[in-house]
Amino acid sequence: MTTVLLAEDDGAIAEPLSRALQREGYRVDVAADGVAVLDRVCNGDIDLLVLDLGLPGMDGLEVCRRLRPGFPDLPVLMLTARTDEVDFVVGLDAGADDYVGKPFRLAELLARVRALLRRLTPETVEVGGVRMELSGRRVLVDGSEVALANKEFELLRVLLLRAGQVVTREEILREVWNDPDLKTSKTLDMHMSWLRRKIGGERRIATVRGVGFRFNHD
Repeated sequence: MTTVLLAEDDGAIAEPLSRALQREGYRVDVAADGVAVLDRVCNGDIDLLVLDLGLPGMDGLEVCRRLRPGFPDLPVLMLTARTDEVDFVVGLDAGADDYVGKPFRLAELLARVRALLRRLTPETVEVGGVRMELSGRRVLVDGSEVALANKEFELLRVLLLRAGQVVTREEILREVWNDPDLKTSKTLDMHMSWLRRKIGGERRIATVRGVGFRFNHD
């Protein structure tokens, strides 16, 4: 699951933003000061950092400067109450990838998060004879193109990007449907059955009973 580190000391901002990111299907960790941000990034897998400029202890600019040498590819979205163009430029020079000014619209911030994370996704994924061209939404199985419905394509994307790993039912439902009401339905099982028929059955997508599914390398 994609992990977002939210570096924000204002609970009135951090709590609703954390809930919104979780509804989008991300795992969210929260850090309230600059030193804690550095420690969390250095000690765990973080996919994106949402970084408040005005953190106590060490501000966001200094955090960014210190992180960049060791984590050059970590996407950083900086939050700031400053709206002067000079401040934006300084932040970008420090290593931020994008900026959102406070107060921000939640929908805009989430869109920027999605855009930054898309940069990390490879254009083409190929595992065990199945090739996905993500932006073109094409799937080839053993060299022949296969037509997938939208949810089938998204299911395959989630599994293929984590090939060899078990992906839980809950993670799939969050990422593909974003609808908790489906947790007690057979919707996932039906779509998985349709997908398997098109790409080679359980030889490629194994059921891990009681947990979820795994896309096999071989």
